[in-house]
Amino acid sequence: MKISRFVDLSVALENGVPSDPPGLEPHIDYIDHQTGAGHLAGIFPGLKQSDLPDGEGWAVEDLRINTHSGTHMDAPWHYASTMDGGRPAISIDQVPLEWCFQPGVKLDFRDRPDGHVVTAVELEAEFDRIGHVLKPLEIVLMNTSAGAAYGTPAYINKGCGFGREATLWLLERGVRVVGTDAWSWDAPFAYTRERFAADGDPSIIWEGHKAGRDIGYGQMEKLANLDQLPPSGFIVSCFPYKIKGASAGFTRCVALIRDDSP
Repeated sequence: MKISRFVDLSVALENGVPSDPPGLEPHIDYIDHQTGAGHLAGIFPGLKQSDLPDGEGWAVEDLRINTHSGTHMDAPWHYASTMDGGRPAISIDQVPLEWCFQPGVKLDFRDRPDGHVVTAVELEAEFDRIGHVLKPLEIVLMNTSAGAAYGTPAYINKGCGFGREATLWLLERGVRVVGTDAWSWDAPFAYTRERFAADGDPSIIWEGHKAGRDIGYGQMEKLANLDQLPPSGFIVSCFPYKIKGASAGFTRCVALIRDDSP
């Protein structure tokens, strides 16, 4: 397989970007080379900063984040304590590696209104539109209107979501990893709150995630540059960071575009 180009599907962790609800944003403390020189001097008694090339030590960053900061993959443990009808849900360090390097498919739902919950019928129609027959283990990526709003205050409440019906439709066909450029796989909470206040139905809360209780799957959020992908003809590499017993792991998600892609 020849690769013609790579597309970075990950956002960068950075300070001051409204990428998460208040209180959940990442915080990065940058330690520069001058401060790093002091660290080295503390390890090597008698060392002076002037002894180091250009008077510089190392640069290091201290992070205050959670496992859902930046582009990441949720594990079934995030959704519930059980999956596949009752067996213990797997954590991110237990996600099968073969789930994370597979052919990808991109579906375009940018025209759906904010808060819309995509149905199985809509999924079928989109697969028909792009002329693709879904295969087991293919990684399905959802391009919503949220992607274009990343980095703005509107991002958290932007884009459509995918509920229980649509999620199970994919999982029942063998899909085990999905992804979205929105903050959540489900519809933005602001719209779910309105619906719950109106009808009091708790089944609509986090319903796409909770589909993982029936069939375990991995779910990527805060993807980027999905508009640069063709509908198919690419490979997705999205191995998550291995954190023992964790509900999610950061991923540098990348698309490898094949030479024979449209």
